[in-house]
Amino acid sequence: MTEAQTPAAAWYPDPGGKHEHRYWDGSQWTDNVADHGRQSVDPLTATHVPTTAHSAEKVQKQVQRQAGIQATGPGGGTLFTEPVLVVNQKRKLIELNTEFAVYDQQGTQIGAVRQVGQSSAKKAVRFLANVDQFLTHKFQIVDVQGNVLMALTRPAKLVKSKILIADGQGRPLGDVVQQNAIGKIRFALESGGQTLGSINAENWRAWNFSIKDHAGTEVARITKTWEGLATTLFTAADSFVVQIHRPLDEPLRSLVVASALCVDVALKQDDRGFN
Repeated sequence: MTEAQTPAAAWYPDPGGKHEHRYWDGSQWTDNVADHGRQSVDPLTATHVPTTAHSAEKVQKQVQRQAGIQATGPGGGTLFTEPVLVVNQKRKLIELNTEFAVYDQQGTQIGAVRQVGQSSAKKAVRFLANVDQFLTHKFQIVDVQGNVLMALTRPAKLVKSKILIADGQGRPLGDVVQQNAIGKIRFALESGGQTLGSINAENWRAWNFSIKDHAGTEVARITKTWEGLATTLFTAADSFVVQIHRPLDEPLRSLVVASALCVDVALKQDDRGFN
């Protein structure tokens, strides 16, 4: 949030990533925060941007050797302009706070996904019981300075997932809606009451996805990459490469970027429950 934008006084996604929302008084961030509709006071601290230990060489290997994508020219250095995004989950033996770092094809970090709004009680419940799918989860997509670009909400689910996508100021952009629970998983990309595209799993394990526009033309592809035996056995960390084939108009571009970064949240984080 900058003075040049002069946004109106209102509740916005917390730029610190600690809470769901923080109040902007029209000129600066205040200490007033809100989580799950409950307000409290918490001074703004340094912005948290998740990162991982992936070297540039390792990221390039993910792109070229594992995903089979040949290096292309520079794409502008942002989540919305790069043709290739490499998404690596932060490795943790116990997964209580989901975080991803996002790199360009050369291995430079350009953004991140961080989970927000989790109380200590909720973390305790997640540690003691396999109930992730029955809880509402909130995430922020941020740039490397910690500026909130999009906010994602995955409501509690029984069988099918739904992701609500908003821009950095909390204005709705669209939804990612799971269409089926058996066979090859499919999601619809919806905005303003219209279906703009779809995400289609290419096998029942839902490791690789094809993202198509409303006409059925592939506009992007998600490829899961191998992180090694130790990571697979002892952590829940996933890694995948997103290739966007051509420039896309809004809001499809934002929906494609958001869905590519949240498909793991919609499916993989629930592998202990029903998918």
